[in-house]
Amino acid sequence: MTLLLSTAFALSAGLLMTRAFKYTVGQKGIMFPDVTAFLIAGVIVGPYALGRLGLGFGSSSELSSVNILSSIALGFIAFDIGSEFRAASLKEMGKAALFIGIFQAVTATVFVDGALILLSLKLGADVLPLPAAITLGAIASATAPAATLMVVRQFKAKGPVTDLLLPIVALDDAAGLVIFAVSIGIAQAMTGGAVNLVSVVINPIVEIVCSVILGALMGYILTMLEKLFFSNSNRLSMTISFVLMTIALSSREMYIGQVRIAFSSLLVCMTLGTVFCNMCEYSEDIMGRSQRWSAPLYAVFFVLSGARLELSVLADWGIMLVGAVYILVRCAGKYYGALISSTVMHCSENVKKYLGITLFPQAGVALGMVVSAQSLGGEIGGLIRNIILFSVLVYEIAGPMMTRMALTAAGEIEQKKPEHVNRARFQKS
Repeated sequence: MTLLLSTAFALSAGLLMTRAFKYTVGQKGIMFPDVTAFLIAGVIVGPYALGRLGLGFGSSSELSSVNILSSIALGFIAFDIGSEFRAASLKEMGKAALFIGIFQAVTATVFVDGALILLSLKLGADVLPLPAAITLGAIASATAPAATLMVVRQFKAKGPVTDLLLPIVALDDAAGLVIFAVSIGIAQAMTGGAVNLVSVVINPIVEIVCSVILGALMGYILTMLEKLFFSNSNRLSMTISFVLMTIALSSREMYIGQVRIAFSSLLVCMTLGTVFCNMCEYSEDIMGRSQRWSAPLYAVFFVLSGARLELSVLADWGIMLVGAVYILVRCAGKYYGALISSTVMHCSENVKKYLGITLFPQAGVALGMVVSAQSLGGEIGGLIRNIILFSVLVYEIAGPMMTRMALTAAGEIEQKKPEHVNRARFQKS
């Protein structure tokens, strides 16, 4: 397939699946988030289903041809999340978001590390090598910002849990990058690779600092350029071009001696969005327009994510066992990490009860960490990849539904009764 045809096919498949959900389970009052429909559509049109019949993505090489779309979508997702860090809201909840975001990420890592190290000692290194266990614990810290953002937008969630959730997801991934860099440095040392203070401590810090500087600089330049235009349509075009430019610049890297100068595209685009929304007086209108423009891109991103899920991992009992432990223990770490930290920060009861559940989804950032984990060697790297793919399959299908249920229980999503929906359709007809 060409890039254009693949994009159109992925978008059409995802949108048609949302309709199928609405006219089946939706009629029974069960409201699935659109992101779940997109992911299932991706599995259906992927290499393990219709792709084998020539009706979808038949191979991983065809999926690789549209990797650029996933990178662009993640950049816009991070840009949108950055807009949640407005100065007014940060003054109100900044300390709570910062503490909870870091604490629950570290707690999830500690929980998963402890459980998988014990499992490694019990099953043996042949089933779960110790370096793999330590690396998986670090990956557990990451949360999927895209899935969370789509659920919040689709159901127009508003309230204390939602207000804390989006900044926490952004901070969560920043903390996760540091935890992962340190953990993979330890894992490399255990597998005989070269490891030192530079790779374990300095390089992660340099990556975060450089990402924030680049994002802030691009945000400042964008704000200054927006003043040259008098049409919000032209301002939107300039904003889109700057997000694309920022994504491209953040893919560069270089070395100064042993120090690696690199950027996290997620962190760079988050910083771009934060600086822009706080400096530009037109940002609120432009961000709203940008979100509408990027909606189809998000749909394509989730369909492609679903198509990349390798269902063959379900046949390996070792991966299934380790994956099940990883999923359950990570959820416990996220939930109790959020519960303890929100209690310390004197948050409301709804935040204590439901915030942790909304942090269960995991996908894009975790898969990015998996790519870096390939440096541990083929066997260990492959094991980590398969376990994370299995967990992503579960998290990305069940996670958005649990997020919606938690926000509904917290009273931040208005629950519409099926008869109201049917009456509205009848009146329109």
